[in-house]
Amino acid sequence: MTDPVALTAELIRCPSVTPAEGGAIALLEALLGGAGFVTNRVDRGGIANLFARWGDAAPVFGFNGHTDVVPPGDLQAWKHDPFEGVIENGAIHGRGAADMKSGVAAFVAAAIDFVTVSPPDGSLILTITGDEEGDGVDGTLALLDWMAETGQRMDHCLVGEPTCPSVMGEMVKIGRRGSLTAHFTAYGAQGHAAYPARARNPLPALVRLLDRLAARRLDKGTGHFDPSTLALTTIDTGNPASNVIPAEARATVNIRFNDAHTPASLSEWLEKEADLAAAEFRVGIATRISVSGESFVTEPGPFTDLVVGAIEAETGVRPTLSTSGGTSDARFVKDHCPVVEFGLVGATMHQVNERVEVAHIEQLKAIYTRLLRDYFTRK
Repeated sequence: MTDPVALTAELIRCPSVTPAEGGAIALLEALLGGAGFVTNRVDRGGIANLFARWGDAAPVFGFNGHTDVVPPGDLQAWKHDPFEGVIENGAIHGRGAADMKSGVAAFVAAAIDFVTVSPPDGSLILTITGDEEGDGVDGTLALLDWMAETGQRMDHCLVGEPTCPSVMGEMVKIGRRGSLTAHFTAYGAQGHAAYPARARNPLPALVRLLDRLAARRLDKGTGHFDPSTLALTTIDTGNPASNVIPAEARATVNIRFNDAHTPASLSEWLEKEADLAAAEFRVGIATRISVSGESFVTEPGPFTDLVVGAIEAETGVRPTLSTSGGTSDARFVKDHCPVVEFGLVGATMHQVNERVEVAHIEQLKAIYTRLLRDYFTRK
């Protein structure tokens, strides 16, 4: 049987800080290929991606995950080398232990053993990327583009991201909020602080704009979502002099929005508010908006019931269905097929001394195995 803990350790030892492959994708390609999966490298833009398929029949169940990790930060602050995969006191330590090399190891191990021991009447697809922690444009999107070009399709997909806040099995993500970032540049005319009438100060306009945005209650929440949020994330003038009115100032806001909004509706509101502030103070304000994901939800039904049932059977915990948190590659998969996310406790992800319990990795493999069995034997 395939040991998900040993595989997690092997993956942690691959220094795959985005965009480096670090040996992780090659390791999984060899492992899955040796187990009878047909594998294809779908590299794009310097990013390593892996597509692996077992079987040709329907239905087709998919797993999605990533092997890239964020930088470890201060190495001196780590108890163990972040790329050593040390097991101590029942936990495995290292960068990616929680997010999400353990999740990848668990679904790879479950998939290999499942098709070996009880080959299903259907197919399995595993899509594994090296670009989830980065820009995301050459990762899961590249895999989905390749699948569309080659006629590959999943009926349902589970993303193995860590979803549990503190207790194993407590939460399944059935959707995510959208994420929009607005960059404002206010510009006027530089001048002496003693003679403000001879200058056009962009700061009052920018401050007024940010105050209006921060004071706005975007919504009260919707059926599956908490209220949308807006955060002021940076304000910069680059002005070291206290007696100079700057010519330019910049600010950035990030909005995490639910299905009461669209990127277009939010963009229209932001641009309107910027224009009003600019006109009020007779300066210019340029607005640049980027969207990293739209809100989505997979409505509860037979698929989510299967996932919940497998988790409860293996853990004794009935998970809640949630749309909390940031974004994940599920935001891309949702355009392909129904998708949910379930994985380990993510309390230490991206932190120094990132770690997860060894027992939880084994439990996660058991959950994924049960889900596969239930999925392919359902009536």
